[in-house]
Amino acid sequence: MKQLFILLLVLSIGCFAVSQNRPVLPKELRELSIPKKLSGYENTISQDEIIPAAEAGLFPPEEEQIGDTRYDDQANASTQNRIYLYDDGTIGATWTRAMDDPNWNSRGTGYNYFDGTEWGDYPEDQIEEEKVGWPSYSPWGENGEIVVSHGSNGLVISTRDVKGTGDWTYSLLQGPPGHEYVIWNRTISGGTDHNMLYTLAVTASTDYSGTPYEGLDGAIVYSMSTNGGITWDIQNTLLEGMTADDYTGFQGDTYTFAEPKDDIVAFVVGESWYDLFLMKSDDGGETFDKTVIWEHPYPFFDIHAPIVTDTFYCADGANSLIIDDDGMVHVAFGINRSICVGTTVNDMQWFPFVGGIGYWTEDMDAFSDNLNALNPYGHPDSELIEGYNLIGWTQDVNGDGEITFEGTGTENLGLYYVGLSSMPQLVLGQNNDIYLVYSTLTETYSTGTGGANFRHLWLRMSPDGGETWEGFYDLNSDLIHLFDECVYPSCAANSDENIYLVYQVDGTPGVNIWGTLHPVTDNKIVFMKIFKGDVTGTYENGKLNSSFEVSQNYPNPCTTSTQVNVVMRKTATLNLEVSTLTGQVVYRTSRDAGPGLNRFSIDVTDFTAGVYFYTVNTGNEAVTRKLLVE
Repeated sequence: MKQLFILLLVLSIGCFAVSQNRPVLPKELRELSIPKKLSGYENTISQDEIIPAAEAGLFPPEEEQIGDTRYDDQANASTQNRIYLYDDGTIGATWTRAMDDPNWNSRGTGYNYFDGTEWGDYPEDQIEEEKVGWPSYSPWGENGEIVVSHGSNGLVISTRDVKGTGDWTYSLLQGPPGHEYVIWNRTISGGTDHNMLYTLAVTASTDYSGTPYEGLDGAIVYSMSTNGGITWDIQNTLLEGMTADDYTGFQGDTYTFAEPKDDIVAFVVGESWYDLFLMKSDDGGETFDKTVIWEHPYPFFDIHAPIVTDTFYCADGANSLIIDDDGMVHVAFGINRSICVGTTVNDMQWFPFVGGIGYWTEDMDAFSDNLNALNPYGHPDSELIEGYNLIGWTQDVNGDGEITFEGTGTENLGLYYVGLSSMPQLVLGQNNDIYLVYSTLTETYSTGTGGANFRHLWLRMSPDGGETWEGFYDLNSDLIHLFDECVYPSCAANSDENIYLVYQVDGTPGVNIWGTLHPVTDNKIVFMKIFKGDVTGTYENGKLNSSFEVSQNYPNPCTTSTQVNVVMRKTATLNLEVSTLTGQVVYRTSRDAGPGLNRFSIDVTDFTAGVYFYTVNTGNEAVTRKLLVE
């Protein structure tokens, strides 16, 4: 009865939301499809422009770069546990790191540690002694830490007894006999002393020079240890519901664990060519029950022997889940659209301009195998309800009622082979409040006219355990991210008054390794801390010292024109003046500005060469910077 009441309530809210005509991408973009693979910019803007961002002005989160990498593929779909907040306020964070392109022979785990006061120096080496990738990070033992990555002969386990210091000790967890090479692991710890270890990995498929295992071309094998990995009580098991009786095979990074809670262990699996399903254990990982969240319309679809299909909406492989204080599982997943137009791998198509974040809990009905069950665009057969089980999407940043990107083709899109809005991360608060972080292509932020738009991280929260969801926040609306691609968020599953995450900042949209194949660039690994009061309205002392930020003009020195960027935190009249060293005003402009990014272009053609000062003010506040004219 409660579920029916909530559903009827949300339906009424959803109808109201539909009546507001949520802007979506033009249909011609949503219909664009391309083959789906298995598993530098110019800062030139020539005119004044106002670019507000939805709820962008309440804060910029606290951020700090903690590492780097030139290898920019952090995940094929789901991003696993890469960061952990300890009870003493210290934090461990990891990522895949390599600097020796193009062979990446030194690829391994980048690691940094926050000792409660500051982060360490950027790491110069990986923690392993061999080439590995895709690290999972968790606490280990009473005060230690563990990193598990896949190597050339199985999973490399790196441990040390004291977090943040000391030498690493290495061991190996191999796959089944004849299938020792297992990849794309997910490992998480549990129990009061974190000696319970739970691991998932997939056997190498024929695409990776492997052979089918137990009838699966890519089998997900499950292992469990009760003593921190010294021995394995369960090793390389195919769980019931995940065998060849159910599927033809699995792909990497389409599965992820929740942080275990008491005896509850849970993980989710799902992708565009097989079901999205939950595996949940109430006995500490000994046995699991399966719940299908979204039923695939083409059971036993074989990516190595494709069949012709209709177009259908689907999960995209990027998943996240949490276990709330009542033991109920919450799942967030990326949405996409697929079709197979022939009988070869290249005939398997996806739709890069389709996306959204789906949501499901154990007290919701499952999605059916209807081709439009996961259609986020209001189809009559869609089973998605905005604000109920559809909780994330691309935002109308400039408020014009449309979603418009610089480019209109795939050459203008950084490819990750997930939905337009994807890479979700769920975080549980102290009172069953839930926070969603996801990455989505963001309107108005691009490499330039006719170029590619950048992805930003966005946040949304539910104050009541997922029953209702509040507004959207652009976490990267600050000036420092004006030309940044912000992807692969990994949130600490636990939190205090803050949410903690790491993510990758790339100067070029897309993946160099297997997606867009853009030239190799330097990428930043950034730590972000988000004060919950900034997004819940409970922040009592959170008034920022300034209601706006002003950039240094670019270029500087300048000869004909220069640009000044201002990020507003609230609507106000924005004034800009340029004056000489003697205080004579030589340029003045004013406008009503909304929250978000506002751009001024100053024509200095008639200025005499020399030193000037420009002042931006809103009446009560002013910022002055130096401008040089050559």
